[in-house]
Amino acid sequence: MGNLRTKDLSKIGYHNDQLRSLVIGLAAKNFKHHSKQELLDLLVNIMHNPEAFLDNELTSKIAEKIIGKAKSVSFQAYELRNEPVFCKTYGAKQIESAAKKQMELANLLPVSLQGALMPDAHMGFGLPIGGVLATDNAVIPYAVGMDIGCRMALSIIDETEGFLKRYAYQVKEAMKTNTHFGMEGGLAMRQEHQVLDNLLFNEIPFLKPLKGKAAKQLGSSGGGNHFVEFGEIEMLPDNTLGLPAKKYVALLTHSGSRGLGAAIAKHYTQMAMNTCKLPRHAQQLAWLDMNSEAGQQYWMCMTLAGEYAKACHERIHANLLKALGMKALHVVDNHHNFAWKDQLTDGRSVILHRKGATPAHKNELGIIPGSMTTPAYLVSGRGNEQALFSASHGAGRAMSRQKAKDNMTVSAMKKMLSSAGVTLMGGTVEENPLAYKDIEMVMAAQQDLVDIQGKFYPRIVRMNKE
Repeated sequence: MGNLRTKDLSKIGYHNDQLRSLVIGLAAKNFKHHSKQELLDLLVNIMHNPEAFLDNELTSKIAEKIIGKAKSVSFQAYELRNEPVFCKTYGAKQIESAAKKQMELANLLPVSLQGALMPDAHMGFGLPIGGVLATDNAVIPYAVGMDIGCRMALSIIDETEGFLKRYAYQVKEAMKTNTHFGMEGGLAMRQEHQVLDNLLFNEIPFLKPLKGKAAKQLGSSGGGNHFVEFGEIEMLPDNTLGLPAKKYVALLTHSGSRGLGAAIAKHYTQMAMNTCKLPRHAQQLAWLDMNSEAGQQYWMCMTLAGEYAKACHERIHANLLKALGMKALHVVDNHHNFAWKDQLTDGRSVILHRKGATPAHKNELGIIPGSMTTPAYLVSGRGNEQALFSASHGAGRAMSRQKAKDNMTVSAMKKMLSSAGVTLMGGTVEENPLAYKDIEMVMAAQQDLVDIQGKFYPRIVRMNKE
């Protein structure tokens, strides 16, 4: 192991002299078989989540010291409002009561100004999935979520229907080579993108050790409901893209900021919870003041994670189109786990958190996917302020992952996909079509929020095989 110096520790957020002396002493004695980088990665993890390292004999002393130090940080205690702020709910009949209660709690925060609940809403962590919250000069890391910048990207391709049937083998081979799913690693070919040159990786100490993993995971997709799929998009007459009304081949992807976003979310959620004390059941909704150094730093890191998520989609699309000799006529993409600075019509400036909700300002384009066997919708926003200029980000789950496992067999799912003319590579029964709400009902509930421009039908889908 290379010599660990106080300078190395300062760079990853270990600023306390006693803590650094303790770490250097323990490292020399107990971590001789770790490389310097392995040890730095471990120390970053302990700093982010010290509670998880209390049971381990080798790491407990460091974790205890960090927790003791966190307790000494000055904090401010807040009470919740007596009444929630205004919150418009769309498609209320299809939304579970737990998600509504979760949204109501967010609407009781003293910094909350307005809320909205989308028709795909279901219970999540912090804000419900499908929750939108406008706050006054405050950003809530956990309301943005763990997968910062999770997003959709659609490339409409200059090929007509029939292409995917004729070249199904080549498309599948290209997807095998140019996509990667799962928690670890990335593509065999190292990816290049200017996002990795972002100066924040050097300027913000805790980001420095994350750069290597970010480089490795660039252009990959993670797990869960993330996917890469080829299909056909039927563009409607007089669509705002100005494309002739017919069917085109299209590539649709869904994924986020991988390990980088998760590390940023953990770090700043903990920081917010240490300094902003709320009643216990609301503590995860702790915020950072946008005028504070921590608030500004989170905003920069969140923006970087969003740029990284976008870069991942750009690499996936570029690699696949190149491998298949295709050209994109039009690309539509945007985040659905993010915070934006926005303004309401009464002139108030707000921080707008969308947790699993698509931006839908007037004429803003977005994509709302259904499931593997149902259409995704290409939409343009109607700029509805009661919805906080938002729409759903998909059909939304109707079943938990466990329930989906219990209620579907692999063979039944294969039959369902086959009858819909869909080929699945990877994937699990947790993502079976019946685990999702009816996309047609979800779309019907948000006619005031978006106008439909096109319908995308999945044909060849690749997902993570858990």
